[in-house]
Amino acid sequence: MSETLEQAIGQAQHRNWLSRMANLQVFWVFIAAVLACLALTFMTDAFATERNLFNVARNFAFVAIIAIGMTTVIASGGIDLSVGSVVVLSAMTISVLMEAGNPFWLSALLAIGVALLVGAINGVLIAYAGMPAFVATLGMLSAARSAAMVLSNNKMIWEFGPDHDILLWVGGGSTFGLPHPLYVLIALTIVMGFVYRWSRWGQYVFAIGSNEEAATLTGIAVKRIKVTIYMFSAFTAGMAGILMAGWLGSVTTNLGTAMELTVIAAAVIGGANLNGGEGTALGAVVGALLIEVIRNSLILLGISTFWQGMFIGTFIIVAVSFDRIRYART
Repeated sequence: MSETLEQAIGQAQHRNWLSRMANLQVFWVFIAAVLACLALTFMTDAFATERNLFNVARNFAFVAIIAIGMTTVIASGGIDLSVGSVVVLSAMTISVLMEAGNPFWLSALLAIGVALLVGAINGVLIAYAGMPAFVATLGMLSAARSAAMVLSNNKMIWEFGPDHDILLWVGGGSTFGLPHPLYVLIALTIVMGFVYRWSRWGQYVFAIGSNEEAATLTGIAVKRIKVTIYMFSAFTAGMAGILMAGWLGSVTTNLGTAMELTVIAAAVIGGANLNGGEGTALGAVVGALLIEVIRNSLILLGISTFWQGMFIGTFIIVAVSFDRIRYART
């Protein structure tokens, strides 16, 4: 009798686990990414090659790193349209400093500092000046890219001083066959997965996104937390900018152009709710992976790259539509 009861309980728990997984958007996005990979493996000879998989892993890591920061912003009920410009500003800062003979680590710290300053300005304008996040970050999108142009005199930089090879190794090198940006992504995903679930700051982020007025009434320092949220978003964009500078081996002022669209798409496809209060680090990673697999498939199948925007826009609409349907049903 007891064995039968234990089996029944085990089966019920298994069904509940499957039911919970089926209700997670990230689960279905992950399944779609796996199916796309399998389909491309059979449809083309180039997808499953070591070199192509290396490129896919490296390219999606850049987007996923920023998407984790964007997920944090969206979970708080905001949006950050300036991440693409922060990417180029950070990349140009480290490039100009290293070209002048400064060491890599000092230049990298200053580049991250510039990114954090941009995020702090965004946060102050939104939290304390009361500007809509869309307006404040849209203005910063233009201002930060303009600053990158002024800093570099709108020229390409490809010589990075005495530590030239260090930058190229950090952004474009690999260890144990895996690109270095992927290691950064894995570490960031683990840390933020813990922060979202267990830290007080992470709980405050989701509380603000769920109901900002209630969060204020419970004593949460909403304005101060908002500033840190936008600083974190800029921090992830700054890291990606440094890594991309090392990967490309040169930096121009058009780096990161329209990248905010791809990043927002990755966050939304991965389950971030544009109304706030929902999102995961893993979801951002899976969303970025699906987008990169699709982009890679268009290239391998000989489809014009002009269709990339169409696919990304369609996925945003579909992801949000499914999210709306799921919430309407519940």
